[in-house]
Amino acid sequence: MKRLIVFVLLLPATSACHSDMRDQPRYEPLEASALFADHQSARPVPAGTVARGQLSRDDAFETGKRGGQFVAHVPLTIDRPLLVRGQERFNIYCSPCHGRGGGGDGMIVRRGFRQPPSLHLDRLRSAPAGHFFDVMTHGLGAMPRYGPHIEPSDRWAIVAYIRALQLSQHTAVDDLPAADRRELEREAPP
Repeated sequence: MKRLIVFVLLLPATSACHSDMRDQPRYEPLEASALFADHQSARPVPAGTVARGQLSRDDAFETGKRGGQFVAHVPLTIDRPLLVRGQERFNIYCSPCHGRGGGGDGMIVRRGFRQPPSLHLDRLRSAPAGHFFDVMTHGLGAMPRYGPHIEPSDRWAIVAYIRALQLSQHTAVDDLPAADRRELEREAPP
């Protein structure tokens, strides 16, 4: 019986040991605070703080703009691996609407959705590279924004591939190197 009484008397004392850890003193969001002169518990972000994944190393690379103006060229070295990556990403994200050739005749257009402009229009062929990057990032018209879904390096790869598509459709045969002209002449139907 004595053991039961001791147990009952000590039971509240043992449960109190855990209450501090379960219910630690803290401020609720936007709760007033007497600790700070402005009486706000939520503190301003210190100057120069950058959220994880938000560090911008190069404004032109991250935004497609320099000094508020679209950059004229892709800020990466354009080589075969970049174009292959751009084609892969273009086929995944862009071709459902724009079509594999960029003519605006993708599969969803054939299913009745609104047709996007052809990437081969004069106004788009003369548009700076940063324009395409910005449209992919923020969307335009019926096109949704892909900024949260496509990394900046992949957006630039897509822009490089779009430029390759545009060149492929609007280059005079006389502008090609001699070896490429001979190849085309060999493949031309009789």
